[in-house]
Amino acid sequence: MSTDFVAEILRATGTLRSGDPAGATDIIQAALAAGGLRPPKGAPAPRPPADGPNAHPRPRRSLGEVVRTLAEGRRKLRPTGAQSGPSRRPADVAIPEGAAFRDLRHSHPAGTRRYRLYVPSSGVDGLQGLIVMLHGCTQNPEDFAAGTGMNAVAEEHRLLIAYPGQTGSDNAMSCWNWFRPGDQGRGAGEPAILASLAESIRDEFAIDPDRVFAAGLSAGGAMAAILGETYPELFTAVGVHSGLAAGSATDVASAFAAMRGQAGAGAATTAGRPRADAPRVIVFHGSADTTVHPSNAARIVARHAGEPARTRRTEHAPSGGRRGYARLVAERHDGRPALECWMVQGAEHAWSGGHPGGTYTDPQGPNASAEMARFFLGLDP
Repeated sequence: MSTDFVAEILRATGTLRSGDPAGATDIIQAALAAGGLRPPKGAPAPRPPADGPNAHPRPRRSLGEVVRTLAEGRRKLRPTGAQSGPSRRPADVAIPEGAAFRDLRHSHPAGTRRYRLYVPSSGVDGLQGLIVMLHGCTQNPEDFAAGTGMNAVAEEHRLLIAYPGQTGSDNAMSCWNWFRPGDQGRGAGEPAILASLAESIRDEFAIDPDRVFAAGLSAGGAMAAILGETYPELFTAVGVHSGLAAGSATDVASAFAAMRGQAGAGAATTAGRPRADAPRVIVFHGSADTTVHPSNAARIVARHAGEPARTRRTEHAPSGGRRGYARLVAERHDGRPALECWMVQGAEHAWSGGHPGGTYTDPQGPNASAEMARFFLGLDP
């Protein structure tokens, strides 16, 4: 790739901080194109520069435009293709001897959710941490476990994996409600339910408090980003795959606009120096994602990279049927990675390196499950 992808990502984050989300979208699209990572078809066209850094008021939408936006967004969230079949079918999840895949429920004043808990057979030697895995729209815990292959990673690293399930009564498409104001804050709604679930498992299995993590895909990735910001003392690192930054939307219509890469200025104004207790963040996104525009990855970087002491990049060309990718690492002054961003060449809206036994998976991509676990545990690449 001829473009310095790291420099362009950082330039886009600076543009976001100045209150110009449309300008940031243009920068990330140009970086993807120049680096051989094509922006998705139908991506928003570049917008003319504004008269000032804050000249991007939220546009008024007609009723017809809102209806079209909702219809288009719901269509994109319906699985299509050989690897995106109906998620309601039972998923085959292999359970090795000595392991357990428990079917449980967790209740909190804000609500009750079913979840699956994978306890690895390797855990007899001592558990090393907990990852809360949040599925995407139209998925369920079994489907997500089969598609991500995270249980196999759990065996390797002696990790507990919790897979909470969203209910159809709380969201018609089983999406986590990352776009609703009541589900974006601390102490209420879905963040409170999920944090309570993580705390209960942590305490039951005596997990090191510094080894509790959250990760998710799409709507689940957006909710993982919210958990990292609302409960930073609980989740020490989060993984956002094909997701969006916290605060990207306040209702369904703005959610679909954000997914198209048209997040309002409000999504950028909170970008700045991360708080001292902010969790570390790893981001995966496909360059050809037509469901959640790749510019959303830049918005997450803008919120969490801060002013890194050092940035490093790695670029891998496609080889042997595997996708190429660009990897950005932003390090803190103590040398610890604060953030990683993986942009996967040609990948669509799917879990990178996943298994075809689940929906929304891309077996050709780098293994997001393995890389997230490595990042969470602070292991060398």
